[in-house]
Parts: sequence; structure tokens; C-alpha cells
Amino acid sequence: MPVFTNQAVLSYNGLVTTSNTVTGELVDVLSASKTALVNTYTAGQNLTYVISLINSGTTPFTDLTVTDNLGAYSFGTGTVVPLTYIAGSVQYYINGVLQTQPTAVTAGPPLVVTGINVPANGNAVIAYEATVNTYAPLDTGDAINNEVQVTGTGLATPLTANETVTSAVDPTLTISKSMSPNQVSENSTLTYTFVIENSGNTEADASANVVVTDTFSPILNPITVTLNGTALVENTDYTYNTQTGAFTTVQGIITVPAATYTQSTTTGQWTVVPGTAVLVVTGTV
Repeated sequence: MPVFTNQAVLSYNGLVTTSNTVTGELVDVLSASKTALVNTYTAGQNLTYVISLINSGTTPFTDLTVTDNLGAYSFGTGTVVPLTYIAGSVQYYINGVLQTQPTAVTAGPPLVVTGINVPANGNAVIAYEATVNTYAPLDTGDAINNEVQVTGTGLATPLTANETVTSAVDPTLTISKSMSPNQVSENSTLTYTFVIENSGNTEADASANVVVTDTFSPILNPITVTLNGTALVENTDYTYNTQTGAFTTVQGIITVPAATYTQSTTTGQWTVVPGTAVLVVTGTV
């Protein structure tokens, strides 16, 4: 708690004398904390934050202002903000009871919520959602730290609270499929190309057990299969049923490198270049 000192000065007949120094401690009765409902994030993810205000005093606090910097950090000569407030997502509770929307919410950045009241010996909770945007760093070890500040009548100094979420250490995979040619006649060659992309900061290695399954219709027979240009071996790297057209790669055969991330030196925005693996199946219709 803040400690303060005070000393009086007495003047008389051109003389000056001072009193003893008294020391006191300013006891905070309002406390603030901030919590994210998850402790990791990925690109484009929505995060929920909960700000808790607890009043242990006998006097209510009224018309407080809550300001959240949405994770702003210095970049170059300016500031960039990795979180975007989701409009209309603020929820406000007093002693656990949902209230109407606060009198004013400014999306910012920063996010500003005014008109917050905390009853005597009570609490208030403000929850909101924000999206991880293109200013958020995504590599392993990266994090978003955002600070909330509470100001208003009755507070000698602003209250602050911080919460940090870290970039998820996981592969994030997607798959797309294309066919060539789009029009094919009987007893001709058809090629399916599967592109697997990893936008995560961690390689999808053999332990990720990546498997591609498909059922080709019309059935292809015979087929050849390549992964990143290297031929795969039937029953060792994949299985194929010529009666049903069911195709499955063996677990661990497909691996996908981690994405790479580049931050613009002018805007501060991050660009994601996914790691890729290309599986190609060619057969006769």
C-alpha cells in the first residue's frame, strides 16, 4: 500500500519552525484483476477477458472508467495493437447480476468503458471479447500482454491489472483438394492433388499422426502416389482398395513444416507463410 508523509510549517514574527513528520499508509479498498479464459492464442482467434473489481470498503465507487490497451506494444516510432474489440461483446455484472450495457463503450483502441459502479462490500465484473489480429506475433515464445486501468472519483491513483496470453505451440493444418482435368473420359488419366498447409508455429511431424483419407469415385485403377514429389509405396506408405476406391495414408508418413512469420518494417503487421506438403494421386478411370 502507498505510504505518505506530512509535515507542517509554523511562521511567526519572522521565525519559522516545523512540526514533526507524520507517516501514514493509504489503504486501498478497491482492487482490480484481469483474466483471460484461455492462456494461449492463434491467428484470428476470439479471446474472452474478464475484469473483476472488488470493493472491500463501506462506500460505493460510482461512474468509474475502465480503459484496456488491447495489448498495445511499441513498434518503430509508434504503437501497434494486436487485439480488436468485438463490438457489442461487453457484459457488465454487479454482485453477479447482469446489468444493462454501460453508459458508453468506445471500441478504440484503447477500449474504454465508462459508467461502472462497484457497491460497498461488493463487486463488479466486466467481460468482453477481442479478436487476435494481424499485429499479433505468432511464433513460439511470443505473447500478448494487455493492461487495464481503472480511474474515477474516490481513487487516489489509477488501478492497473495485466494479463498475458502466449502463442499456442501447435501445428494448425488445413487441406485443399483439386482435380485435373475437370472433364475426364473412361480409360483416361485423372489426377487429384491435396495441399496440406500448416499455419502454426510447430512442425506437424510424425508424432502428429497426419492421415489423409478419401474414397475415389469413379474408382481409379491403377494409381501412383507421390508426396512432395517422392513416390510412395502401397501398403508401406498408403493403402488402397481397388474395389471401393478407399484411399488412406499411413500414420506418420505425411509431415508438414511450421509456418514462417514476417513482420512488416513499415506497418508492423505480420504475414504468415504456411508450411506445405503436397500429396498427388494419379490413376486411370
